[in-house]
Amino acid sequence: MKWRRVYTLKLYIMNKRKLLFSCFYLLVVLCSYGQVQQKPIARVDKMPNLPKPLKIIDWNDMALRFDKLVYDFDVQGKYWPMVWMDSTGKNFDQPTLGMYTAIGDVRQGLKNHKGMFHEAMANMGSVLGASLVGIDKSNQANRNYVGMLKNYFNKETGWNIMMNNTAPEVALLGGGYGRDWWYDVYPNLLFYAIYDQYPSEPDFEKIAKSIAEKFYAADSILNGNYDYSYFDYARMTPMKNNICAQPDAAAGHAWVLYAAYKKFGDKRYLKGALSATKALQSNQINPTYELLMPFGAYMAAVLNAEQGTSFDLGKMLDWTFDGTAICREGWGVLVGNWNGYDISGTVGSTVDHGGYGFLMNTFDAAWPLLPLVRYEPAYANAIGKWMLNAVNASRLFYPQYIPREHQTLPDSADVTKGVIAYEGIAMASTFDTLYKDLKAPVAQGDGPKWVPGKNPPVSQFSVYGSAHVGLFGATVEQTNVEGILKLDLLATDFFRQSAYPTYLCYNPYPVKKTIHFQLKDKGVLYDLVSQKILSTESRKSHLVNIPANQSVVLVCLPSTAKPVYRDDKMLVNNIVVDFRKGKN
Repeated sequence: MKWRRVYTLKLYIMNKRKLLFSCFYLLVVLCSYGQVQQKPIARVDKMPNLPKPLKIIDWNDMALRFDKLVYDFDVQGKYWPMVWMDSTGKNFDQPTLGMYTAIGDVRQGLKNHKGMFHEAMANMGSVLGASLVGIDKSNQANRNYVGMLKNYFNKETGWNIMMNNTAPEVALLGGGYGRDWWYDVYPNLLFYAIYDQYPSEPDFEKIAKSIAEKFYAADSILNGNYDYSYFDYARMTPMKNNICAQPDAAAGHAWVLYAAYKKFGDKRYLKGALSATKALQSNQINPTYELLMPFGAYMAAVLNAEQGTSFDLGKMLDWTFDGTAICREGWGVLVGNWNGYDISGTVGSTVDHGGYGFLMNTFDAAWPLLPLVRYEPAYANAIGKWMLNAVNASRLFYPQYIPREHQTLPDSADVTKGVIAYEGIAMASTFDTLYKDLKAPVAQGDGPKWVPGKNPPVSQFSVYGSAHVGLFGATVEQTNVEGILKLDLLATDFFRQSAYPTYLCYNPYPVKKTIHFQLKDKGVLYDLVSQKILSTESRKSHLVNIPANQSVVLVCLPSTAKPVYRDDKMLVNNIVVDFRKGKN
């Protein structure tokens, strides 16, 4: 038996040597590349490195609690529950969920308009957000809330895309629906993101292909000119009305078409994505309207990385942030300190009453802007700094996190049950005569203006905006160092290629900081910014040094992997790790 022990020992030594060689090889090769030079975003440069007062709330917990309370049909309280079942069976012969847009909205509920007035912005946003934090919305308390979303697919009108309402009978009660382009495009981005989470849901493939065909045909008809108020997807005709033109709809078309290309492999969809992104870039003035411009920036980054294009990413990021939009005057990202509160990073109007930021817009901007960094780590510092400001300021939308003297309805806060926020925060009250004594930041909402004299004051609390909280819940995690966030760059990168877990950590301090970074399995960390492996030892727990006011973009790699270089990219196990190898 002695020979077996000797053989086993030799085999052990050989394997150990192979492991050590692999680690050494990985170290030598990965340490041989230079620092990725960081590029600024001018608007972010005006934000504080470390916003004050600093308080990062548990966004994952907020998302879980929102879902638990808002989807409870039996919850007690004035204006509750927030949901009902719509049995009108529009587009698909099935009941679907109704959800209030704002607390107490008199247009909604089972007793109004046959229960059919509810918005995809709320329903889809809540399903997506909950799914991202690990809740199976296709089988929750014996209800399939994912399948119910099919009712927003407007086949009865011939549009054959997802829309903000299930039927035109109630469309004029709310936003969009055949007159305001972003409202017609955005539900399709939400649908595709949900489809990524539930690829086997019945009818979803057919719906996804219909949307892609409509968007591809529309882009062909528009032929580079998106200067319209909306597009009639039934008659396939671009339209103008009293609502200003929204050329950034091209960003929505591009995002959906590229997702469809990734899903179905149809090169027409790639052609359409490239065409729409080219149309977006061709604008001579900032085309930002509402929510879609950040998706244009994402498309520029991903197409440059994966398809070898040279879209002007910096230009699209400036359009996203600057607040230089002309048609939607001042729309962008807010910067400022209002009476001791940093509100920088919130998204909305930079000019309305001195500035008016909205919670949903802020949540949703993180969706495309975070994964953008994986494709172009030159913006790691800028996006990391913006995200810290946005995450910190966004707590101020919730009544429990902003002092009484800065909110319009402090005595009604209990109605929110701690999970529903004000729609926005403004430098000054946007009401003509109300709340004029409040000092900035003023937490408020527009709900009472939607139905003057009828909608109650509590309709300032936004269900549909709060419904998107899972976008922060799935991407934002605190590290052991206050103010340094661990931002997940894969969570909202839908229909992406295979990738190793990737995180952005920005150090807002003027000195080096060390964070404790935990992996699920033993491995090593590669930094996309320094283009170096940070530790030669395979382990679950790593200490990571982050230079002053700098970032790391950490890719969690198996320790025995050998890098391969192909088409100017670095791959491990045939998975792209670094899109920028050799591009410094």
